[in-house]
Amino acid sequence: MSDPQVDPAGNTQQFKAFARQQDTASANEQPSRLPIWIGVGVTLLVVIAVVAYIAIG
Repeated sequence: MSDPQVDPAGNTQQFKAFARQQDTASANEQPSRLPIWIGVGVTLLVVIAVVAYIAIG
């Protein structure tokens, strides 16, 4: 059985098309928003803790 995946370095045109495809795919990725949501959650917990401390004290 032959390998169905073609080596993109087989010729210059295939390699250039492969490189453009990889650049396009990486440009479409968006950075993760998880650190932002973690920061918002931690800030909210701190604010709630301060309000509770002031209300009790």
